[in-house]
Amino acid sequence: MRPMLNDEQKSALTLVLDGLMRRYKQRVPDVSTIIAAMIEKGLINQDSDIINDHIAFRTMGVPNLGIASLEKIFLAYGYEKRDYYYFEQKKLDAYWYSPPSDIPNLPRVFISECRVGEFSKAVQDIIYKYTNQITSDPLNYIDLLDGHIVDKFLHSGLWPVPTWEEFQTVLAESEYASWVLFNRYYLNHFTITVQALPDGYNSIATFNDFLKSIGISLNSAGGEIKTSQDGKLIQSSSVSKEIVAQFPHNDGSVRPHRLSGSYVEFAQRLENRDGFDSVNADKIFESTYTDQVNK
Repeated sequence: MRPMLNDEQKSALTLVLDGLMRRYKQRVPDVSTIIAAMIEKGLINQDSDIINDHIAFRTMGVPNLGIASLEKIFLAYGYEKRDYYYFEQKKLDAYWYSPPSDIPNLPRVFISECRVGEFSKAVQDIIYKYTNQITSDPLNYIDLLDGHIVDKFLHSGLWPVPTWEEFQTVLAESEYASWVLFNRYYLNHFTITVQALPDGYNSIATFNDFLKSIGISLNSAGGEIKTSQDGKLIQSSSVSKEIVAQFPHNDGSVRPHRLSGSYVEFAQRLENRDGFDSVNADKIFESTYTDQVNK
């Protein structure tokens, strides 16, 4: 049995989760659209009524960063490391983390990282140009029980923005890696727990219909509805909205470009199904991929 969280841990975790969600909502317009429509339909009274199934982060599998570093934050708050997942085609590893039970309805955490060493030398050189600037694990020097400091760290630029030409080179080989190269540890998505919603909206099929009725574009990779092999985890996700960011260019200029931001996921769990499904997750990763964003 896991030990109970102390007040410091509870306070820090609450601050970190609140900070992640506050910035995420500001950056992902679909969140406000969905919440407003859910309130209008009477599915919830306020956004805090939504049960967050899980949050997800993407990282680089390089020294001093990646899963081994980022997980320290959540392990310090009583999360427990659970199952490992491998995504061969996308060159990714991942783990999920179950929350402590002290605070009700805490989200699970899913952290993935790309296998940088399996990329071409050209892409590796670009990634290491930036990540090698991190010469030691930054979380070794942060008070993880100070939620304000952790929140600031998660939204800091770990390295400078790459050039647009570098970003395009990485994008051509790994859309995942290019997303991380620009976004760093920015929250990739949060997840609405669909089975907790009122009748008529508490299945992925019916909730997808609701989402499409309010203009939300869904990720169609592997089908709009993604079902685990045991049939007990059913998921869907929105397509990432593009954001506009300033990139330096090789000619010395700085110009705005459009690229994928974050998205919203939706999960229905049957019979208290826990954990994740690698086939589902493989397709949900593609919510930020160019062919989905530009369809």
